[in-house]
Amino acid sequence: MGVGPKTIVGVYLERSPAMVMVALAILKAGGAYLPLDEATPTERLSFMLRDVGIVVLVTRSSLIGRVPAGNWQVLNLDDRHSEIMAGEAEAPGVDLTSQSLAYVIFTSGSTGQPKAVEITHAGLQNLVRWHWRAFQVTSADRASHQSGLGFDAAVWEVWPYVTIGASVHIPDEKTRNNVEARRDWLVQQRISITFLPTVLAEALLLLDWPPQTALRILLTGADRLYRRPSAKLPFQLVNNYGPTECTVVATSAPVAPAESESSVPSIGRPIDNMEIYILDEHMKPIAPGSAGELYLGGIGVARGYHNRPELTAQKFVANPSGAAMGNRLYRTGDLVRQLPNGEIEFLGRLDDQIKIRGYRIEPGEIVAALNSHPGVRNSVVTVQADDAGEKRLVAYLVLADDSRPTASSLRLHLQKYIPDYMIPTEFVEVSSFPLSSSGKIDRAALPSPNQSNALPDEEFVAPQSLVEQRLAEIIASLLHIDRVGANDNFFLLGGHSLLGTQLLTRISQAFGVEMSLLSLFDHSTLAGMSAEIERLILEKIAGTTQETESRPVSEIRGQGND
Repeated sequence: MGVGPKTIVGVYLERSPAMVMVALAILKAGGAYLPLDEATPTERLSFMLRDVGIVVLVTRSSLIGRVPAGNWQVLNLDDRHSEIMAGEAEAPGVDLTSQSLAYVIFTSGSTGQPKAVEITHAGLQNLVRWHWRAFQVTSADRASHQSGLGFDAAVWEVWPYVTIGASVHIPDEKTRNNVEARRDWLVQQRISITFLPTVLAEALLLLDWPPQTALRILLTGADRLYRRPSAKLPFQLVNNYGPTECTVVATSAPVAPAESESSVPSIGRPIDNMEIYILDEHMKPIAPGSAGELYLGGIGVARGYHNRPELTAQKFVANPSGAAMGNRLYRTGDLVRQLPNGEIEFLGRLDDQIKIRGYRIEPGEIVAALNSHPGVRNSVVTVQADDAGEKRLVAYLVLADDSRPTASSLRLHLQKYIPDYMIPTEFVEVSSFPLSSSGKIDRAALPSPNQSNALPDEEFVAPQSLVEQRLAEIIASLLHIDRVGANDNFFLLGGHSLLGTQLLTRISQAFGVEMSLLSLFDHSTLAGMSAEIERLILEKIAGTTQETESRPVSEIRGQGND
């Protein structure tokens, strides 16, 4: 199909053995692969494919209906299985160098569009070889592949293991979305090394674990880690840091138990063949212990952004010190300082970039999608934290004249352009944006969301039944909001899988029935959840009654005065 060096192939598949085999086939042919998450909205998918200029898109029948039309060939694995299996088994001879592309992956863009990062074979090989050494990986290891394909951690979850003969295990969606189920799956599958985004990893640290579990290393990253593990846990926690532009991981360190350390965990030291520089605004080294911007150098640094020469020149800069491992540095925009022990402490972002639940988000991309709505004149997106420290996206809108869209209609509009995790929880109407003395929007002066300025989802319908009223109290408390209506959707109010697990626990405690996470997705409104809870209660009562009626009278009389 014309795939070879300097060509890019889109891989639009679910997490599966087929995805790994397709990516390996692309690499063997000398091409680079572009992993695409199956949940990517159609318009965003179309932009990605056109922006990268793929020659082939590999997919299967279950996803073919979402594939946009374009100047590329479509390879449906299901339709052409026999033809594929009859093909040559020998790898073709291709002329590649260490700087040839291995994969291209998108990350959120500050200009309002996602940008594609070009990763080389040298960077990928360095990641794999460091991983083998650092974690003593052998063919006996059992790893997990749980990240969405659009998240570069998925690269890390596959290649260090299949290239050494270890096995990679793939959980189903229900297991991925439940913290306790994920723990049980890791134990049952005898997984020895796993990666989980920071928020999920911290939740797993709080669970009880059997002492004989095969898990020896829990890798985490993608957000700031605040929690340390208990010394009683049977595995080691390792914190990792790395932007997509530096082949997944740039720094890493084991996390000491909470019993021995009280400080927030660091992001560690550079991995093999990577360098760190902490510089001031003039790219000069700062004093030891002072805060500065983190620059990364070394083999893992990407070639740049595909078809973005100006942005590449802005973010990938010449190394002022002329270091041995390359003369290019990637400026991360992250504020850090070096600790006395040599490790790096992450302090936050220098720009407006946001990280929520492991996802790196550029507000500009959300703003661009919001501003395309006919009822929105201008918008600003910020991140706010509630009393429990839970982050949420808040959009501030200057509406067009005679326009007052509902929050629901705005969410439906955004779903066409951006993933669900980028959709704001609240939409606040303002007449204009407050400005600083320099003429920039003063985000600190924006009003806090409240019932008077927040756009309503729909006309509020008060909870009716006792179950609805009690459930509304539980959800309001969990999401830290004032009220929940009968037609309000848990996920559109700001709920997600991790909070969904907590909600199910509270439902069990309040009503004595067990709802599944899958059922929560199917019945996500307050009224729908309440109806499902009532059905489960009636089912439980009927089962108890039937059991009692089937027992001998003499047995029943033997249990007290009942």
